[in-house]
Amino acid sequence: MGKLTKNQKAIEAKIDSTKEYSLDDASALVKDITFTKFDASVDLDIRLGVDPRKADQMVRGIVTLPHGTGKEVKVLVLCTPDKEQEAKDAGADFVGLDEFITKIDGGWTDIDVIITMPTVMAKVGRLGRVLGPRGLMPNPKSGTVTLDVGKAVQDIKSGKIDFKVDKFGIIHTSIGKVSFSPEKIKENANEVLQTIAKLKPASSKGTYFKSINLSSTMSPSITIDKSIISGL
Repeated sequence: MGKLTKNQKAIEAKIDSTKEYSLDDASALVKDITFTKFDASVDLDIRLGVDPRKADQMVRGIVTLPHGTGKEVKVLVLCTPDKEQEAKDAGADFVGLDEFITKIDGGWTDIDVIITMPTVMAKVGRLGRVLGPRGLMPNPKSGTVTLDVGKAVQDIKSGKIDFKVDKFGIIHTSIGKVSFSPEKIKENANEVLQTIAKLKPASSKGTYFKSINLSSTMSPSITIDKSIISGL
């Protein structure tokens, strides 16, 4: 086994892998155990007691983080000409339709979110082979297929994120940056957790929150005390 680096030794001295931390303590600790030279993302991993193979146990939702994600999100709006100015005024980075469909069909995906309208989904749907694997396909459930494109852009820019349980029953989502104060990390995390709590499927029996872990890019995970979730 190789020798531990100075940073690894510092992390081991700060974190107890057998302990469940309060959200307050974890939000401060994640900053202390992060030694990246860049502003690392702070992530939540929540293992749920659901079976995602059953349609009535699929947990999916949207939440607006009180303090945003800390990331500059590039938004493309694919819309009809009458909606272009509305999208631009709301802060969209790219606005148009056919020219961007052609670019995407050619492999261009230098965006984080795509917002479109129900009336043009027939055109956008053909891009599934490119957008699907990258998680960029617009979806009405996430609010990215709408006639109110201006509001959708503003929501995304202000910190709205969507989440979905994967095939292993885990929700993984970024909730901010390590440059955030512990209070902001805590409040963003709590907003996500309370939203997921409200989405518990009626058909899900037993323990809903199996485990909750907080981490940053390249840091070990911190186990959160599940009793922080009200009513569960």
